[in-house]
Amino acid sequence: MRSAPKRWSEEAAGMGGKSEVLPIDQNLIFNFDPLQIFGGTGHMGRSLVKSALSHGDLVTSVGRVFETSPEDMAAQDNDSCLGLLCDVRARDSVARVIDRTLNHFQRVDVIANCSGYGVIGACEDQDEHEIRNQFETNFMGTLNIIQASLPYFRQQSAGRYLIFSSTSGALGVPGLGPYCATKYAVEGLIEAMLYEIDSFNVKATLVEPGFVRRDEPDTTAAPLPTWGHFLIKPASEAYAQATSPALHAKRMVQWLGDRQPTSAVKCAELVWQLAHCSYPPLRLLLGSYAIESIRDRLRSVTEELEDWKHLNFPISPEAGVDGEGKDSRPDQDESMVDSQDTQSQVTT
Repeated sequence: MRSAPKRWSEEAAGMGGKSEVLPIDQNLIFNFDPLQIFGGTGHMGRSLVKSALSHGDLVTSVGRVFETSPEDMAAQDNDSCLGLLCDVRARDSVARVIDRTLNHFQRVDVIANCSGYGVIGACEDQDEHEIRNQFETNFMGTLNIIQASLPYFRQQSAGRYLIFSSTSGALGVPGLGPYCATKYAVEGLIEAMLYEIDSFNVKATLVEPGFVRRDEPDTTAAPLPTWGHFLIKPASEAYAQATSPALHAKRMVQWLGDRQPTSAVKCAELVWQLAHCSYPPLRLLLGSYAIESIRDRLRSVTEELEDWKHLNFPISPEAGVDGEGKDSRPDQDESMVDSQDTQSQVTT
């Protein structure tokens, strides 16, 4: 029997709120629900694999082809874990590992996508290959996973997606322009898809971590400096000034080298709890940085809307250029509008 989920930890969540027990579905707790974790060899995915196995789950750990060998993944194989390799950019590769999981465990109930790739550098400095690779990995990779697995989830009338997004999917970060664009695209995809799949009893959650530290050494070999799944590209002369906004992301990485951001191990424990939550949220923010950053972003958007709402544009052909007309009175009380319309008909 798997262990029951621990209580939400203020330290792990970094939210400073009350510790609460997640609403866990008892059927999910006591059944061995296989999890398929894409990006299972990255620092976040690796921690999630270990967390799930420690709770007695069956797990397929899907390694990333550019950093892991078939022998390394085969070494993970045991009664509870199946190690596979996959390139999420290739739809056939994704479909193949999902089929192997189904053949091995007979079913899969939770699919997590922890795979990701980003380049730290000004938008102007990133070449077409780097930008396309970020979109192919982050957006198309997510879409490939969903399209390959959703027919099975629909057939069994149950399934969970845990899609790792980022705070960069909710706010623009200088030095991460194309990466932010991929995460914005993922956020829009999942939010729209939830309306389409709700009747199939399939759920999805966007996991938005802040800065997550590597609890284990990163052994990935790369020709340029890396941090997590980010490649750090040298700045061109136009953006090389120490105070350039385009270097913001790089400065943050250097600053975090001396700090202790959110733990990947603690994040993985919370995400495991999320996989067994009866009513999962659309978004789960991990760490105080994520909470504060997105809260500030939403506050800024709200303030901007209030500052500029006086510019009211006509929305009907009958309305004049100056915005006058029936459709340009959003702030009027509905009863007043009905009364004015009635008086107009009587006069006519």
